[in-house]
Amino acid sequence: MSDPREQEEFPAPGYAWYVVAVLTIAYVFSFIDRQIMNFLVGPIRRDLGISDTQISLLMGLSFAIFYTLFGIPLGRLADTRSRRGIISIGIAVWSLMTVACGMTRNFWQLALTRMGVGVGEAALSPAAYSLIADYFPPTRRATAMSVYSMGIYVGAGLASILGGWIAGQVAGQESYVLPLFGAMRSWQIVFIAVGVPGLLVALLLLTVREPVRRGPSRSGKPAAPATIGETLAYVSDNASTFIFLNLAIAFLTLNSYASTSWIPSLFERRFGWSKPEIGLVYGSVIAISGSLGVVGGGWLSDWWAKRGHVDAPVRVAWVASMCWLPSGLLYPLAPDGWWTAALLVPTVFFGSMPYGVAPAAIQRMMPNTMRAQATAIYLFVINIIGMGLGPTVVALLSDHVFHDENRLHHSLVIVGGASYVVATVLLAIARHRYRRSIEYLEDWSRSQSASH
Repeated sequence: MSDPREQEEFPAPGYAWYVVAVLTIAYVFSFIDRQIMNFLVGPIRRDLGISDTQISLLMGLSFAIFYTLFGIPLGRLADTRSRRGIISIGIAVWSLMTVACGMTRNFWQLALTRMGVGVGEAALSPAAYSLIADYFPPTRRATAMSVYSMGIYVGAGLASILGGWIAGQVAGQESYVLPLFGAMRSWQIVFIAVGVPGLLVALLLLTVREPVRRGPSRSGKPAAPATIGETLAYVSDNASTFIFLNLAIAFLTLNSYASTSWIPSLFERRFGWSKPEIGLVYGSVIAISGSLGVVGGGWLSDWWAKRGHVDAPVRVAWVASMCWLPSGLLYPLAPDGWWTAALLVPTVFFGSMPYGVAPAAIQRMMPNTMRAQATAIYLFVINIIGMGLGPTVVALLSDHVFHDENRLHHSLVIVGGASYVVATVLLAIARHRYRRSIEYLEDWSRSQSASH
């Protein structure tokens, strides 16, 4: 059966892609602010006197808890209030809190400001995915969301390149005296430098128009907000799809955060590469291969969808997870840095493919007035597991199983292999559940329209 949303008139494609570009820029800055700490592990550990496990908590859990907890109420707001306004305020909050990270003096202060960054960034993706869904018809939506998801890889790549370059520039001088700020350590200056430009991006969101909310609602008309209870009831009716899909992406995300958090340290500890060299090589791989992979995944999903494959987005994630395994298990064990970098090209390419199609799958299976809340639930699950545990699992293996920080490569193999095998099995099951959820949405839409 054709989706009635296909027949609706959507905004002009040119402006719709402009909105995607603005949201992608915001996503780039969110990942720069989120990932820049990965290149500051050494100086932060030294100045604050903390372990790998403690630095992993700063990179992961302290951020993830507040990012996920605030995501659900902010998702509810995005289903009922101006999504543009929510995103703009969120960008301003996370940018100011990133600047505040540069003013901290101990572990707990830095943990609190990282929590603040998480609160601000929680405002972005639920509202952004909902906006994109109202700018593009379903058959073009996966590509549009995958372009937005490029922000993950462009942002992480730029964080790596900038982090490595800045580390090289300040290598000979660990502290500076700045006007207004006084004496600052080099890593503190980095946080301030990457946080301030985000305030300009918050202003850029004012050029985005709030679109009409499309698709059927309880009354058969757009824009009537669903209550939290109605959303949870709908999710409960599709519980198996949510459980298998969300947990599968959560395991992929666990490995993603584990690897991006510790690969710079792998190059440094195992191969003796300098930070500028690591930043340029690894950052380029992330930005280029990751962007091509996530957009390629979206294109493949839309291509399959146009040919009648209802499970297209989940199918892409499933195929990509299987293709990741050969290079993903080999890159940590490569004999030198350049072999590691070469193997990371296909690893990052296939690893990035699910992150545009998975949120597109959530948008496709939900009524319009529940999309942002459903996305917030999805982000809660994948980030509390992936972001919250990924960096720390690797650190715990290195600190407490191998008792050797130079065995980092073995930790990455264990975490990557276990995560992807589990995710591949879960995605195979999710494909079949997802088809039923699409049929459920069509039946639900007809019943709501008939009742009014």
